[in-house]
Amino acid sequence: MRIRTALAAGAAAVAVALGSVVAVAAAGGEEAAPAPAVPAADSADAGFARDMAVHHQQAVEMSFLVRDSTGDEEIRTLAYDIANTQANQRGMMLGWLDLWGLPKVSEEAPMAWMGMRHKPGKDGALMPGMATKAELERLRKTEGEAAEILYLRLMTAHHKGGVHMAEGCVSACEVEVEQRLAQGMVDAQRSEIDLMAELLRKRGVHD
Repeated sequence: MRIRTALAAGAAAVAVALGSVVAVAAAGGEEAAPAPAVPAADSADAGFARDMAVHHQQAVEMSFLVRDSTGDEEIRTLAYDIANTQANQRGMMLGWLDLWGLPKVSEEAPMAWMGMRHKPGKDGALMPGMATKAELERLRKTEGEAAEILYLRLMTAHHKGGVHMAEGCVSACEVEVEQRLAQGMVDAQRSEIDLMAELLRKRGVHD
């Protein structure tokens, strides 16, 4: 339900951003400026939206898993913030793809838009930084402080992969609103990486 709500809100926001035009001047009667061009299916804009939507979905899943396996308020608050933020951002990116009339799934390898052409492994890690199937299953079965430590480690790696991808969009994307979202991801996730390092140190983990 949260993701569907975020998708609707994101689509509405992007509709305004992409469909807005300069108003006709009251005095001069100037023509409205044309709407921005729609990105190509193989563009950085489309590739980032597709790949980061998948990347975010796993972060949401991991955050819900740890929320249900620990009573620690710091971890639960962090997990809620990450899940809520990334579900909303995911909705925005899927909304853009809808408005652009582009597919949400591509035959291109993940991160091809960055020139990386990452080949997903048998372990289920679709992109750099993403948890493997085995790691996700371990998180499902772990509780208490052990779950907290595992979550913080997995999410730190996840954020580092996300920052790398978002930096790629900042450099290569052409849709201004998407560039701004990507830069916001870089800033927020770097801050959360620092916070997670501190939370790990409080639990005796210093690597």
